[in-house]
Amino acid sequence: MQKRYEIYVANYLNEVAEIVNKIDRSSIVAFAQQIQDLRTAGGRLFILGVGGSAANASHAVNDFRKIAGVECYSALDNVSELTARINDEGWKTSLSEWMKVSRVGKNDAILILSVGGGSEHTSQNLVEAMKLAKERGTAVLSIVSRDGGFAKKLSDICILIPVVEESRITPHAEEWQAILWHMIVSAVASK
Repeated sequence: MQKRYEIYVANYLNEVAEIVNKIDRSSIVAFAQQIQDLRTAGGRLFILGVGGSAANASHAVNDFRKIAGVECYSALDNVSELTARINDEGWKTSLSEWMKVSRVGKNDAILILSVGGGSEHTSQNLVEAMKLAKERGTAVLSIVSRDGGFAKKLSDICILIPVVEESRITPHAEEWQAILWHMIVSAVASK
């Protein structure tokens, strides 16, 4: 049994190394610059994700606010409002309607954390949030995997996490969300 885990761990870490070598570094640099510019201009960052990416969104909000000094929010941290909107208005508009109350505009940015980036059938609330952002001139940033989905199409800057093993797309996508936001936060905070 131990041999099985040794093989699994070796394979997993080799996949992580492969992602390190394949990820587009220029998109990470552009993303960090966008966050620096947003902070300098006094804009706000709204971080959105569902499932495991929702937990990542909450953690990222803390880091962008506390470490990088960026005014930052996540609609998912207010579970009462989120579930009321889902119950009364539906899942699809749960995030975009929250964004309207926050008066998201051209001086702000949204960050989509998602495994697949949204489609006609998945993460439709993220798709609607991105559409609203585009209508309002709000910058759309994303950290996604697979083919990037709607996020890749609608983002001003998209960091695409390479798929190196089909059976582990989700764990790699969600772990890399954390690696990337920590890298960007620390880069923006550095002097």
